Amino acid sequence: MVDPDSTRALRPLRRPTLPGGRTLLRVGLVAALLGLAAAVLHTPTGCPPTTGSTPSPASAGPGRAPAATDGQVPAPGAGPPGSDGGTGPSSSPRPLPLPSGSVGVPVRLAEPAALAVVRPGTRVDLLAAPPGGAGAEATLLAAGALVLDVLGGGATDGSSALYLALLPDQAQRAVGLPEGSRFAIVVRG
Repeated sequence: MVDPDSTRALRPLRRPTLPGGRTLLRVGLVAALLGLAAAVLHTPTGCPPTTGSTPSPASAGPGRAPAATDGQVPAPGAGPPGSDGGTGPSSSPRPLPLPSGSVGVPVRLAEPAALAVVRPGTRVDLLAAPPGGAGAEATLLAAGALVLDVLGGGATDGSSALYLALLPDQAQRAVGLPEGSRFAIVVRG
């Protein structure tokens, strides 16, 4: 009789086979989930979420924009720790929320270059000159209006504007001016 151990010893070794497609899929999914878990655990707690969009002030209506609790607008730079409120050189300024009791009004300036000196949070006086009045005096529409956003500050096609927080009567006067009226601002210190 033949010894079974001797026949097994004389057989050539078989190479191990690669795992099948389903096994590879499972291993890949486990690796991806472990990587995601590691990324979530290493995310600092003070980081703001990067997904989602911030509503623009132009689309914010009454009751939709978050307002400060006492009617005051947070100062630029006030925010979560580690944020500079958008005033740093690497980031663009973020629009401010509409204060309670105010309405948002977009205003196109007669001199768009003035947009280069204002940022969200700046206080300005809004002036209006009548249309075609070369020697006419400008009238003060709103003193100390809060700049919420500067829309298209670098645009040269006339699409740039300021988004201002005005009291309802000031907004009504600004919107009710005749076509061709020219707006100007005086920046307050």
